Amino acid sequence: MAIPLICQCPERQQEAAQLRARYGFVEAGQSPCALVLTAERLELRKTDEPKLGAVYVDFVEGAMAHRRKFGGGRGQAIAKAVGLKKGANPTVIDATAGLGRDAFVLASLGCEVQLIERHPAVAALLEDGLARAALDLDVAPIAMRMSLHHGVAVELLPTMSADVVYLDPMFPHRDKSALVKKEMRIFQTLVGSDPDADALLAAARQAARLKVVVKRPDYAEPLAGAKPASSVPTKKNRFDIYPQ
Repeated sequence: MAIPLICQCPERQQEAAQLRARYGFVEAGQSPCALVLTAERLELRKTDEPKLGAVYVDFVEGAMAHRRKFGGGRGQAIAKAVGLKKGANPTVIDATAGLGRDAFVLASLGCEVQLIERHPAVAALLEDGLARAALDLDVAPIAMRMSLHHGVAVELLPTMSADVVYLDPMFPHRDKSALVKKEMRIFQTLVGSDPDADALLAAARQAARLKVVVKRPDYAEPLAGAKPASSVPTKKNRFDIYPQ
């Protein structure tokens, strides 16, 4: 079902038309989710639950700003798993980009990151977030290290190459926090699960020069049943590492 893109800002009508043409959105229609272009940003809303609020990408303010400033730098688990060391900034492909948070963390630590997002609505949110980040003096250098590819990862990965391929496929969350609950409800409605998640590991291994890193909930089995060589644990998740 095509996703409606509604423009609430008359000055951005042409931009809205370009987004519809590029990603296949429609101007109006019945859908459980809709994109809304406001004067400030592009938002994703659940049309049958307006009180749920909007999902959007913001690399400048809020949680991402806090993590950029106080997140722990290269001491973070994701940085250790990917292999960021003094003087070492591996190139990364984030093949399951989502809202781009992990990619942004890696880019903020110095990595060049290619993001792959297959769902057109999520790719459009990322494109909008990166464009707004490029206008901020502090965040623009980070955004310049992030490049977006819209497509299916298992098809794109064999044509790409990086030191590390990072995977975080959709998995049912047990977290009951309001933020996760809101985003997961909207994402599950819009995107669903990742039926090709197991195939991602084989494709990632084709593209990775050094290793593949897979983020999993602490209660989940390894991706594709493949035992990792090592893991970096966190409070609720772990990063499984598959060296090449």
